[in-house]
Amino acid sequence: MLLKVLSIRNLSSTAYVVRLERNGFQFIPGQCVNLGLKGSGVNREYSTYSGVKDEYLEFLIKEVPGGSVSPALRKLTAGAEVEIHGPYGSFFLDPKKIDGTRFVLISTGTGIAPFHSFVRSYPELEYQIINGIRTTDERYDYDDYDPSRIICCVSRQSGEGYNGRVTGHLNDNEVCTSSIYYLCGNQGMIHDVYDLLRNKGVSGDQIFTEAFF
Repeated sequence: MLLKVLSIRNLSSTAYVVRLERNGFQFIPGQCVNLGLKGSGVNREYSTYSGVKDEYLEFLIKEVPGGSVSPALRKLTAGAEVEIHGPYGSFFLDPKKIDGTRFVLISTGTGIAPFHSFVRSYPELEYQIINGIRTTDERYDYDDYDPSRIICCVSRQSGEGYNGRVTGHLNDNEVCTSSIYYLCGNQGMIHDVYDLLRNKGVSGDQIFTEAFF
């Protein structure tokens, strides 16, 4: 399927949001797509960033230096066409549990993308985001979240939020064993947080994971 680029919004030197026309594309918040340049035959997997009711599609993308897709996508201008395939995956909320359940959404870097889609799609969602970043310029679109529902864990800069990794924050604080946990980001964080939650009494049935890299 081909969709037109509406805009490219730069968030930092390494991250940006590409907005595409919706053109009837359907997805469940948390699912991903394969996105690539028209006719290139090369694409990469990105999680949906926009909400299900938005009239456009958005994807939060980290530019990989020397990469085949992310640097080229960033250079596109409005009206250019991209190839999109999908959606894929099962990293989404159980619709039967959206009401009356507290969700803890733990991410690193652009792993916050599916959680942004959750929050935009389900305004009444009871959630707490714990987002691990290296520096404060990686606080992507924090204004879109309730400030009381997002904890920023900064590992390479002090002064704002929790100074350290998400694992440090979880170790230093009580973990709710009745919440449902979604983990998205690098594999190392996911493995460490999964083990930590299990050691603190959270059932494996309450932990869902999506590794970005």
